[in-house]
Amino acid sequence: MIKLSVVIITLNEERNIARCLDSVASVADEILVVDSISTDRTKEICQQYGVRFVEHPFEGYIGQKNYATRLATHNHILSLDADEALSDTLKHSISEAKKHFDADGFAMNRYTNYCGKWIKHCGWYPDVKLRLFNRTKGLWGGINPHDRFIMEKGSTFSHLEGDLLHYSYHTESDHHRQIDRFTDIAARAYYEAGKKPTFIKQWFSPLAKFMRDYFLNLGFLDGEAGLKICLLSAKATYLKYSKLKKLWRLEKS
Repeated sequence: MIKLSVVIITLNEERNIARCLDSVASVADEILVVDSISTDRTKEICQQYGVRFVEHPFEGYIGQKNYATRLATHNHILSLDADEALSDTLKHSISEAKKHFDADGFAMNRYTNYCGKWIKHCGWYPDVKLRLFNRTKGLWGGINPHDRFIMEKGSTFSHLEGDLLHYSYHTESDHHRQIDRFTDIAARAYYEAGKKPTFIKQWFSPLAKFMRDYFLNLGFLDGEAGLKICLLSAKATYLKYSKLKKLWRLEKS
């Protein structure tokens, strides 16, 4: 059976990390946690589980995940965020995949819990993620904070049964805080890439985002939670371009 390193990046994840570690115990040959100098009990909890714990200043999501992936002992990697956990079906699928690893990368559906409710629409499910892969076949890329593992040309893929359970936001306030933080990161990444906001992007993209998620992606079927998610997703789109516009104005001043 091929050995598997489970790689998790963390920052102040005392609320989530134990659940994540419990869920991977049966499939991991190594658990590596790369922590961005947490100030809560994250390190203490990880030490109780006996995982390999490394502290490393945050390089951005893409840089941090590439660093953590390189640090792992084994070439086959299961990459998780601390607020994620494996469903029983997904655990079984990964155990079966370890017997032969007949693909270079394995995707899985991510199923998100929002303030206690599992979300089946809003464009949030199935949220397909490539998280199990041979690290020699690619690198983390994308635009921060939206990272993804990019496989080299000619790589082979498969899809695993079971869900990656994502415990995203415990409260609506958590969601607002992450929107503020992620739109800061996204605006900065766009600015550094030379992207400029247009009138259409700033004002029509948020409306299009809401219409797509609430109506085309059936967000209304998720009730009040679905409405909140779609409105806040539209708000995030607006804030990203608004903050990008401010960065370009600062450059001119």
